[in-house]
Amino acid sequence: MSATEAATGTTCWSCGAAAEGGHFCAKCGAIQKLPRGTDHFAFFGLPRQLWVEMGELEKKFLQLSWKLHPDRFGKASDEEREMSLERSSQLNDAYRVLRDPVARVEYLLSLEGMRKEGATKQQAPPELLEEVFELNESLDELRSAREEHQGAAQTAGLRGRLEEAARNFEARLTDVDAQLMTAAKEWDATVGSGDATAGRAALAKMNEILNRRSYIRNLVRGVAEELGTE
Repeated sequence: MSATEAATGTTCWSCGAAAEGGHFCAKCGAIQKLPRGTDHFAFFGLPRQLWVEMGELEKKFLQLSWKLHPDRFGKASDEEREMSLERSSQLNDAYRVLRDPVARVEYLLSLEGMRKEGATKQQAPPELLEEVFELNESLDELRSAREEHQGAAQTAGLRGRLEEAARNFEARLTDVDAQLMTAAKEWDATVGSGDATAGRAALAKMNEILNRRSYIRNLVRGVAEELGTE
C-alpha cells in the first residue's frame, strides 16, 4: 500500500500498525499523511486558541524541523521524500503564522470565514475622519510643492506636520494592538466554554479591529513613502 492510498486510512501505510494520528507512525517512524484540511493549529497539535506558549511552539518547530528534514529521507522512497519536502514547507508556513500574534488572528478569522482578501473596501474609522482629512490635505500640499520644485527648506514645516501625524497614528496602532489582544482573550474564553454566540461576537470584534489596524497602518506607510520621495 502506498502512502497516498493510506492517507485517509486508519493504519500506517508502511508497517500496517494502527494509526494514532500525528506526523509519524509510532511503531516504525514512517512519515504519515495528515487528514485533509489540517490547519496550522492542528499541525502543531494546538486548539484554535489565540494564546500560544511561544517557547513550546518553538520547541515543537525545531523538533519537527529536524525530524522532517529532507536529508533524513535520502534512502527513503521517492514518495516519502516528496512527503518530507511537502511537510517541511507546511511546517514553515504554520510556524510563520502562529508565531506572529496579528497574523495568528488574521488566520483564525480566515478559517472561520470572517476575513476574505479584497472582500471589503477599507473605510476611515469614524473617530479618525477629521485627522485623516487633515493628513490628506497635507499630503496634497506636499505633492503640489514637489511639482513646483520647492526645496526642503520651503517644505520643512509641512514635512514636520506629516511626521508628527505619522507618529500619532503609530501610537494609535499600539492602542489598536492592545484592543486586539483583549478581544483575542475573549475568543479564547469562548473556546473553553463552547458559547457559540459569544464566539461569533468575539470574531466580529476582532475583524473590526483588524480593519481599523490595516487602515491606520496603510496611512503610516503612505506618509513614509511620500516623505521618502523628497
